[in-house]
Amino acid sequence: MTGISPDIASFQAASAFSGAGFTTEESEVITATPGRRHIAKQLIRFGSLGLVSAIASLVLSFTNASSGNLAGLIYIISGAVLLILLARSHWLNHLVTPLIERTLSRTTDLELRDYTQVLGLQDDYRVAEVDTETDEWLTSGTLAELDLPAEGVRVLAINRADGSYIGAPGPDTEINPGDTVVLYGQEHRLQELSDRDADDTQAHKAGIEDHEHQLEAQDQDNGH
Repeated sequence: MTGISPDIASFQAASAFSGAGFTTEESEVITATPGRRHIAKQLIRFGSLGLVSAIASLVLSFTNASSGNLAGLIYIISGAVLLILLARSHWLNHLVTPLIERTLSRTTDLELRDYTQVLGLQDDYRVAEVDTETDEWLTSGTLAELDLPAEGVRVLAINRADGSYIGAPGPDTEINPGDTVVLYGQEHRLQELSDRDADDTQAHKAGIEDHEHQLEAQDQDNGH
């Protein structure tokens, strides 16, 4: 809800809460923003308190015979299972989401958008960076000539080998060997494109046919 994809947010939240402290490029995205730093700091504090409490409870349960070791163990396991079920509850998530959004709106000026929702990264659709080489399909002409939208693929950006960047490239733009291309489309198509030879027109035709079949199936599902 602070503009990070769910998988990254979940991993970084678990790292902060557990105290594992994974140092990845994603963690720099967290620490670079005041709002996200505040959330991570609170998770670290709550995680530390929870760990101390859990250790204390376990020690007391297994050392205080008068309280009943088995009963204490059952309480601890039951509590842990309940917390896990609550954490995975869609109902609870739906309930607390408006509260979290209001809190974030007061503590941070981040746009409360998730790029996975904006781009519709579902049903096998992905954003991928593809490194290009000589004699590959992606480097065999202009974007208009490559006709990637006909295959259900969009070129979002191009990172040139010389370090320059082209956002939302036009139809006359060419992809050069050594460039890194940011593509949006279905995962299997992006994977196939990254390995396609420059003269493999048959693969291009197959990609177009595959995309047309998918559009027809979507129209049928929508009742058109």
